[in-house]
Amino acid sequence: MEERSAVHSTFIIQRNYPVPPERVFSAFSDPAMKRRWFVEGENKVVDTFEMDFRAGGMERARYHYVEGKPFRDAPFTNEGIFQHIIPNRCIVGSSTMTLGGKTISAALTTVDLVPDAEGTKVIFTFQGAFFEGSDGPEMREKGWQTLLDRLGTVLGGQ
Repeated sequence: MEERSAVHSTFIIQRNYPVPPERVFSAFSDPAMKRRWFVEGENKVVDTFEMDFRAGGMERARYHYVEGKPFRDAPFTNEGIFQHIIPNRCIVGSSTMTLGGKTISAALTTVDLVPDAEGTKVIFTFQGAFFEGSDGPEMREKGWQTLLDRLGTVLGGQ
């Protein structure tokens, strides 16, 4: 039997943040804030981060890990297009990830912001295809869980 050329995965992660939707939306739409929780991190060097937050706008992040991490010195690049934006309510984007110049995944992500009595419920939906050499669905879901935890830290520290 021939091996599949792509592994498909969909997952949903929910988080509650004790801030209004406008603050959560700004953490996704403000380039400096998004860089803090989305690209920067321990043992990571950010080579570039660019963002034009509007429907049809692009986002590009290039980074690499240093000492002690897998894929050390191999650059990761995330390139995406914002497909649909409803201020303070919804962000839909499509993106590809490359490792060392080789495309390892393509994704569609949706961020729904739902106001509630405690602040904002974020419903993050990831639909992706993973190619040979990728980190795979389980690692990507874990990665997004970590990113959304970092988002909470950034929101708490404002």
